[in-house]
Amino acid sequence: MAAIPEEFRQAVAALAAPAPRAEIEVTEVRPPKRLAPWAYAVAAEANGPAGELATARLVLLHDPDRPEAWAGALRLVVYLRAELDPELAADPLLPAVGWSWLTEALEESGAAADVLGGTVTLTSSARFGDIAGPPRSHDLELRGSWTPREPDLSAHATAFHQLMSSAAGLPPVGVAVLDRRSTLRGEA
Repeated sequence: MAAIPEEFRQAVAALAAPAPRAEIEVTEVRPPKRLAPWAYAVAAEANGPAGELATARLVLLHDPDRPEAWAGALRLVVYLRAELDPELAADPLLPAVGWSWLTEALEESGAAADVLGGTVTLTSSARFGDIAGPPRSHDLELRGSWTPREPDLSAHATAFHQLMSSAAGLPPVGVAVLDRRSTLRGEA
């Protein structure tokens, strides 16, 4: 087995360095094997204040041969799935909003990216028979990939955490969400 390239080793260290906010659980997972000679992956999960679940995977790919389509030796790939409220799921602007979660997270974190592309898919499912879960569910799935402009990927990790926060409906850090029912009962 070839030695791990230093560029990849440093990219992994930078990607793993920023700690997510407390509501987001991030764990290292097995990366895909056939997309690039070197790969690293993390999975994340967050529950929003209204109970919506967001899960995601961020994969770092490294190919020293610098594939033309990547325009670089490193490539980041994200797959995100977020549960949706039924009213929100019917909004025709939702795909654009979902995509903006990624683009704004990259911009706000200072994560410079090239060759950014992806898809947003909305799904609606109905359960029948003995399958556990709600009778109907609505999900947003975002798939995106980009080439980082710099080898220090810490800003890209921060963008991933911001993407998770947006998808789970987490408020900005330091902002409390008031439960409307508690407020009406005078418990706030």
